[in-house]
Order: sequence, then C-alpha cells, then structure tokens
Amino acid sequence: MSESQAHALQPTARIARTQAVWNWLRLATHPATVRRALFTAIIVGTVLITINHGDALLRGELSGVRITQMLLTLAVPYIVSTVSSVSTRRELGQKE
Repeated sequence: MSESQAHALQPTARIARTQAVWNWLRLATHPATVRRALFTAIIVGTVLITINHGDALLRGELSGVRITQMLLTLAVPYIVSTVSSVSTRRELGQKE
C-alpha cells in the first residue's frame, strides 16, 4: 500500500474508531447496564469500604480525603461491571 493510499484510509479509520467509541458509550449507558453496575457498586463497594475504612468510620474520622477514597472505592466496581457488561453485550451481538 502506498503512502497516499494509507493516508486516504486514515479518515475512514478515524470514523470507524469514533463509531466504535459511540457504540461502546451507547452500550455502557443502556439502562440494564447502568442498573447492574449500580447494584454491583453498592454491594461490592460497601464491602470494600467496610474492609478498608470501617475502623476509621467507627472512630468518626471522616475527612475529605477519606470521602474521596470511599467514592473511588465505589467507582471501581461500577467501572468493572460496566466494562464487563459492554464486552458481553458486544460479544452476544456478534453471535446474533
């Protein structure tokens, strides 16, 4: 493939990449995906917060830094669940 042909494909590749991102976001914001991710974040996040911050919470040590850490603790299972759900939905969509 010549350099001009490769350059001509770049806009097409960019469009395909943009469409893939929008498709991923559409699947990530699907109500079932969001519902599952919230449920997972609440259950798993609560367990992790209890393990990691329970003693400090019982002592009443609640600083801005600790609140930020606890919010991030909730965000991690939300993100993991979302990525997993999107991957599964994409895989199932390819088989149909």
